[in-house]
Amino acid sequence: MSKKFTLTDSEPRIREFLDLMISRAGFALSYAVSAGETVHPDFENPDVLVRFSGQDVDLLLANKAELLLAIEQLTTEALGMAPEQHSLLCFDANDHRMLRIQELRMSAQAAAERVKKTRTPFHFSPMNSRERRILHLSLRDETEVRSESVGEGPIRQVVVVPADLKVLPEPIRPPRPRPEDDTPRGRRPFGGGRDRGRGPGGGPGGPRGPRRDGDRGRRF
Repeated sequence: MSKKFTLTDSEPRIREFLDLMISRAGFALSYAVSAGETVHPDFENPDVLVRFSGQDVDLLLANKAELLLAIEQLTTEALGMAPEQHSLLCFDANDHRMLRIQELRMSAQAAAERVKKTRTPFHFSPMNSRERRILHLSLRDETEVRSESVGEGPIRQVVVVPADLKVLPEPIRPPRPRPEDDTPRGRRPFGGGRDRGRGPGGGPGGPRGPRRDGDRGRRF
């Protein structure tokens, strides 16, 4: 059975870590630590909830709450929580978690319907263990399809497959960064004159030299 993280035991350590992190990072944030809420008890049932507010909340929620989730992960590590216990501590801001659960449930159902029609596996983007769990729980009553986690570490992801599929597909790896273009500046590989209806450097096929008409001489 997972250890229960009570406010009495965990709040002082949570505050010690977050106060130091917020101070060092220079964030304009405040937070409140409370007993966990069970808006969706079948999907999340945390023992402790940390709710952020303040001027920099938008930074926490940008790019699918990437920074909020990163701070949550760092806090669980600072507390020494085992991976299977991470769901006992939840970070939130502007009710992001509730909205995210609804989004994941709808995405899971849409993926299931797609796999039923096409019988082609559907890969979700890599997610943390908590969000993968929500996808799995959303599909637990399905009989024609099933969900599995594939991949390791940062590329671990959920794949929805036909229920009778024997061999799971490989995880989809993020594309590697493209090498920097070594084409000399001011020259395009296929050259060419002016683009139709545009001045020098104005569009596809035209030279990519400095533009100085109306852009104060900046190079693009």
